[in-house]
Amino acid sequence: MERKNAWEIYQEDQLNEVEKLNREYRDFLDHGKTERECIDTIVELAEAEGYRELEDVLRKGEKLQKGDKVYSVWMNKSIVMFQVGSKPMADGMNILGAHIDSPRLDVKQNPLYEDGGFAYLDTHYYGGVKKYQWVALPLAIHGVVVKKDGTTIELNVGEDEDDPVFFVSDLLIHLAGEQLEKKAAKVIEGEALDIIIGSKPIVIAPKKEADGEQPCGEDEGENHKDRAKEAVKAGILDILKKSYDMEEEDFLSAELEIVPAGKAREAGFDRSMILAYGQDDRVCAFTSLRAMLDLKDTERTICCILVDKEEIGSVGATGMRSQFFENAVAELMNLTGEYSELNVRRCLARSCMLSSDVSAGYDPSYASCFEKKNAAFIGKGMVFNKFTGSRGKSGSNDANAEYMAHLRKIMDEKGIVYQTAELGKVDVGGGGTIAYILALYGMNVIDSGVAVLNMHAPWEATSKADVYEAYRGYIAFAEGASL
Repeated sequence: MERKNAWEIYQEDQLNEVEKLNREYRDFLDHGKTERECIDTIVELAEAEGYRELEDVLRKGEKLQKGDKVYSVWMNKSIVMFQVGSKPMADGMNILGAHIDSPRLDVKQNPLYEDGGFAYLDTHYYGGVKKYQWVALPLAIHGVVVKKDGTTIELNVGEDEDDPVFFVSDLLIHLAGEQLEKKAAKVIEGEALDIIIGSKPIVIAPKKEADGEQPCGEDEGENHKDRAKEAVKAGILDILKKSYDMEEEDFLSAELEIVPAGKAREAGFDRSMILAYGQDDRVCAFTSLRAMLDLKDTERTICCILVDKEEIGSVGATGMRSQFFENAVAELMNLTGEYSELNVRRCLARSCMLSSDVSAGYDPSYASCFEKKNAAFIGKGMVFNKFTGSRGKSGSNDANAEYMAHLRKIMDEKGIVYQTAELGKVDVGGGGTIAYILALYGMNVIDSGVAVLNMHAPWEATSKADVYEAYRGYIAFAEGASL
C-alpha cells in the first residue's frame, strides 16, 4: 500500500498552520535542550493555558471536576498533565506519552583536569550514540550545580553568539592511518569524549616581601605551587568562582549535560525539514503537549506524560518504571471523589494510550537496512508501529488488531495523514519505547510518532509535515479513543 505524501494535499491555510506550528516547535527545541529546561518550558506553557499544580490543589484541600486542568512535576525532570473529563475516571483515560531525555554527554562527578596544556571536563555518554559523531563539533554546557547550602546555580554556556563553545578534539587526517583501520565503534573510545574547556594558564605572581610584610607561609606556598603546576586548570577554577561562585568540589553535586551548540534550523532549499538536536523524542513531546493544551472539553479524562530516562531503560525515580505516574493518578481520583485501589486499577486497565516516540525514517543512502514497504517515510505523516523490539520482537509491546482498527477509524475520519512501519529489517536491529511499561497495567497501547533521519546523531532531521500530522493525530486520538 502506497501512502500519500502530506505536502501534496495541503491547502494554503494548512500550509500556514504547518509553518506556525513548526516555528513554535523550533522555539521549544531551543529552550529545552535538557529535561529540566523542557520541564520549565512546559510548565510555563501549561500555566498560561490554565493548568494548576496538583500539589497546590492538594494543599488547599480543593476538589476537582469536569474541565479542571492540573499538572504534577517530579524531581524537575518528568511531568504528568490531566484534563478532567465528564465520564468517571474508572472508565479509563486517553493518554499521550513521550520522553524528553535525549542522547548526550554527561559531566562526571570528578571531571576537571589538565593535560598537555589543556583543561578538560571528563564525560560519560548517555544513551545510544555513535561516539565518533561527537568530535570536532561546537558544544554547549547546560545544567545545574547544587551547592551544599542548597543554592542552585544554573549553567547555559555556548548558545548565545557571544558565548564560548567547547569541543572534543579529533586526530588530524595526516596521522590517522591507524585510527582509520579501527571499527567505527572503536574509532573514538568513550573515555576519549572529554571536552576541552580552556588552554590559557593563569598568571600567578609570587608574593613579594615588602616593608612590614612577612614571606608567605608554608600552606600558602604549597597552594601557590599547585596552582602553578596546573595553571590552566587554576585559570578555569578562577573563572568558575568569579562567574558562578562555584568551587571544584561543587562538581560532586552537579548535573551538567554537554549538547550540540546552536539553534534548530530549517533544512532544504524548500525549508521542508527541521534539523536540530534532541528531536528524539522532543518532537513527540512537543506535539503531544501542544495537542493537550489545545484540547477542548472531553468526555474521557485526558492525560499527557512526558518522562525522563527512556534512553537508558526508563529507570530511576523520574523514569517511566517508577510509580510517580500511578501515584499522580491516585491523587487525581481522590480529588474527583473516585479513589479506591480498585478504581485506580480499573482506570489504568481501561485507558488507551499512544506511546509516542520517533521512528527510523527511510534513508535511500542506507536502503539495505530497511524493508521498504514497511518503512516510515519522511513527509508521509505520523507513524504507527504495531510493534517495536528487536529480532523476533524481543522487548516489544505488540498492539492488538482491534486497537489498531479503532485508531485507523479515528484517523481516517479526521483526515489525518498516517503510515505504519517497523524499525528496520527483521534481523538488522530494533528499539523500544515506554509502551511495554504502560501495557503492564493491561491498557491498550501502541507506539506512534514521527519519522526521523540521523536518529541519535547530534543533529537529527524531521519533516515539518510530519510534525503537523502528529499534532493533529494526537488531538484526534485524545478526543475519539474509547475502547
